[in-house]
Amino acid sequence: MGFVVALISNAIGVLLCMSLIALAKNTSIEDTWFRFAQTDGLWMLLTLGALPNLPVFFEFLRRRQEYQARGVLMGTILTALAAYILYFI
Repeated sequence: MGFVVALISNAIGVLLCMSLIALAKNTSIEDTWFRFAQTDGLWMLLTLGALPNLPVFFEFLRRRQEYQARGVLMGTILTALAAYILYFI
């Protein structure tokens, strides 16, 4: 359950990041995505999108749901590995 929550939280974080960058640069979200893809910067969006996992992780710990918190941590580690692969490929 926590792993799925981490993936959803990460996807929302990526969309939020792209929306804020598009808003700041007065472009569309699609243009922002293609610009990051052309400049090999998708790893940046992925790592910034993982930031919402932090409050989700601590909320699970506050509620004493350690297994869900572990799943969020696993999802964050998977995101970090994916960003690492995208950066060096």
